[in-house]
Amino acid sequence: MKANPNLQAFLKPYDRSIRELALQLRAFILESVPETNELIWDNYNAVAIAYSKSEQLRDAFCHIAVYTKHVNFGFNRGAELSKDYVTLEGKGKLIRHLKVVDFDTFPRTQVQKLLCEAVARSNQLRPELIDSKLRPKSIVMSISDKKIRPN
Repeated sequence: MKANPNLQAFLKPYDRSIRELALQLRAFILESVPETNELIWDNYNAVAIAYSKSEQLRDAFCHIAVYTKHVNFGFNRGAELSKDYVTLEGKGKLIRHLKVVDFDTFPRTQVQKLLCEAVARSNQLRPELIDSKLRPKSIVMSISDKKIRPN
């Protein structure tokens, strides 16, 4: 799927290594789950990108959040996923993430297993989305006026 043209502009203030890392993680997700929408927020403290079988955040199975020195690769229902593959960070009710600083050390095989599990879980929660004739879109959901990050 082609990225929304605004995504490059949202990422431009970040160092090149962080921009490239974010785009590598994006490609990893889209190669793994090509039948997904990309929901983009140019937020106050990060650029956040969720991946969903619908155009709603509630159906998202994973996300990336771009920060100044790293990118979080997160699972929206990560607390419910297997603990066998990789240790995820987070203490909230549902969301868990990996802090990624380099794609070369990103545990692709283990995260791929979690990603498959997250999509399957999403399909269980919203089975009506499984057989939809989704034409993947890259959608800007909102842009914050004020930012405390590179802008």
